[in-house]
Amino acid sequence: MEPNVPTLPESAPPRYEPVGFGPGNQEQPLAWHQPPPEDAPPKQGFIKRRLAPLGAALVALLTKIKAILLLATNSKVLITAGTMLVSIVAYTTIWGVWFAAGFVVLLLVHELGHVIALRREGIKASAPMFIPFLGAVISARSLGDNASAEARVGLAGPILGTIGSAACLVIWHVTGHDFWRALAFTGFFLNLFNLLPVVPLDGGRAMAAMAPWMWGFGFLGMVALAIFFPNPIILIIAVFAGYETYKRWKLRRSGSLEQLIYYKVRPLHRWLIAAVYLSLVALLVIGMDATHLQRTLG
Repeated sequence: MEPNVPTLPESAPPRYEPVGFGPGNQEQPLAWHQPPPEDAPPKQGFIKRRLAPLGAALVALLTKIKAILLLATNSKVLITAGTMLVSIVAYTTIWGVWFAAGFVVLLLVHELGHVIALRREGIKASAPMFIPFLGAVISARSLGDNASAEARVGLAGPILGTIGSAACLVIWHVTGHDFWRALAFTGFFLNLFNLLPVVPLDGGRAMAAMAPWMWGFGFLGMVALAIFFPNPIILIIAVFAGYETYKRWKLRRSGSLEQLIYYKVRPLHRWLIAAVYLSLVALLVIGMDATHLQRTLG
């Protein structure tokens, strides 16, 4: 026999469901309950109501931090500072932290000379980027409209670098601490080495306005250094020098009007550049002699 279940009116909503039985063994009449409409928002617990806004705020904060970090990655200041720090750590393994920091600062002063000269020529330069055991580099779309501008940009690095090294020399005389003496000597040597007459070194840039034929002799000198004083850094420079010298020689041999205009330098400018170049060489040699410390063994 079927249970006596109340029938639903045809007009009633079809979505009803049984609620169950009451306590005890006696069967209770079935009750009918209408569930809430589907579009009614479910009730949220207290913790969920509190945590949801906090989570949204945290996501927004992390998004802003990510944007700031992406912006900082492209910052010239952070690129320079970051590569400087890496170089200091690398040089610390050889000289100790304080001398490594001083050496990297001297490299920075040298590169800032190039940056200033490029801006004076109306050329936008990149931030100095440091490469451990290879020095530092900057990049620009060009070094100027002609060989005179290239020479000015090239010599600006050793000029400011010599001033920075001379400042270490003055501090040594004031304090009497040989730390500054050694730092000055290293700076003088660094800038003198950069004046070797071979591209891509600064001396090679100066030769573009003075005597481009000197590039060949400068390259032979680098090859001799690589043979008699084998060193990975000298070898790398010699490879780059060979490539740059060949490229320049090939372009000049083409005899194009563009090349003729580029290397056309007024005699007065040529003599001024030569005077600055030779004066720098003399000052740097004198500076190295004044700060040279005789090494004793035993």
